[in-house]
Amino acid sequence: MAEQPGSTDAQALEEVVRFTSDLIRIDTTNRGGGDCRERPAAEYAAALLAEAGFEPTLLERTEGRTNVVARVAGTDPSADALLVHGHLDVVPAEAADWSVHPFSGEVRDGVVWGRGAVDMKNMDAMILAVVRAWARGGVRPRRDVVIAFTADEEASAEDGSGFLADRHAALFEGCTEGVSESGAFTFHDGGGRQIYPIAAGERGTGWLKLTARGRAGHGSKVNRENAVTRLAAAITRIGDHEWPLRLTPTVRAALTELAAVYGIDTDLRDVDALLDKLGPAAKLVEATVRNSANPTMLDAGYKINVIPGEAVAHVDGRFLPGTEEEFRGTLDRLTGPDVDWEFEHREVALQAPVDSPTYARMRAAVEEFAPEGHVVPYCMSGGTDAKQFSRLGITGYGFAPLKLPEGFDYQALFHGVDERVPVEALHFGVRVLDRFLRTA
Repeated sequence: MAEQPGSTDAQALEEVVRFTSDLIRIDTTNRGGGDCRERPAAEYAAALLAEAGFEPTLLERTEGRTNVVARVAGTDPSADALLVHGHLDVVPAEAADWSVHPFSGEVRDGVVWGRGAVDMKNMDAMILAVVRAWARGGVRPRRDVVIAFTADEEASAEDGSGFLADRHAALFEGCTEGVSESGAFTFHDGGGRQIYPIAAGERGTGWLKLTARGRAGHGSKVNRENAVTRLAAAITRIGDHEWPLRLTPTVRAALTELAAVYGIDTDLRDVDALLDKLGPAAKLVEATVRNSANPTMLDAGYKINVIPGEAVAHVDGRFLPGTEEEFRGTLDRLTGPDVDWEFEHREVALQAPVDSPTYARMRAAVEEFAPEGHVVPYCMSGGTDAKQFSRLGITGYGFAPLKLPEGFDYQALFHGVDERVPVEALHFGVRVLDRFLRTA
């Protein structure tokens, strides 16, 4: 395909690989509880923006927890601005479990290895490579594009997008839509089809703390008020609960379009049967047709012959748009009278229209460079910084394009061992992101 005026140049293709590798080498592990330091990565990104003539602003709520914001002026001052954002922190990685050191950024056999290769220093690198190519070529997007590299997404976002939305809203003036991680990647269905899901929604986050209280006592005595027993019963009820089907407009659209790809009837009266017919592609939808609550942590007692007076558990809860009240009521019932629960962290569920001009332009950008692919909407089972930016009225989409080879399990590499990304996937991502951002 001939290069279009202002489209990706050879330097951008080289830079996206180098920037991904360099960012991986900067250890920004977020262990939670404030144990992270994104500043070196933020300074690296800001320097690259400044070198290209942009004016990045570095912002911190907490020392070392640095965010970067910059604005690229568009050609149409009457158009709404577009936010494109990526986080700089990563989840922990145990080096002994990896084939290469997780912070090596090694490029081997056409693949970039390391923590953050898909979540999401690859997207950070794409953004940098695209806007630097614009600067070299004198290209301007149609809309103002606001770039944000954030801290703390892998924990509470209090030092990152939450801080930016609450304290620095003026930097995002005019932004009505935003794009970030977890969309427009190749999903191979095992039957020769390539599907590119674009995220147009997120389940809400409800991280819960459960506390059971009882009567402390000797482990050899009868105790009908055992806090551990009470907590265990509540956790069992939560783990065994069958959440009812709840279809949001985004998920309905996903099921309808996937059914069309496979040439099967869209019978939403029996969604479970429809998912069975979709085969492997059901993975794109099955986690978002219901709410969920998964027990993840337990803490009780200090000695085997002492019954503790308190026992604590943590549950990862997720709820679909429009179902939070139902979610709360269900937890009240499942925990029962002897166990209290509270949100340790709560963020809203999101939904974005799939009939918007912005979604259509994302679809067109993918189809231009992957004409064999089938673009469909989907809802994320988890969440992103789009939740915090929604406080500013910004509608969020997941769009971090990657063309992946068959057998490359993108979703399994999120927070997984041997996280990596093919060089060709990064090249595809730069081309598609450039095409979309220039025309959005």
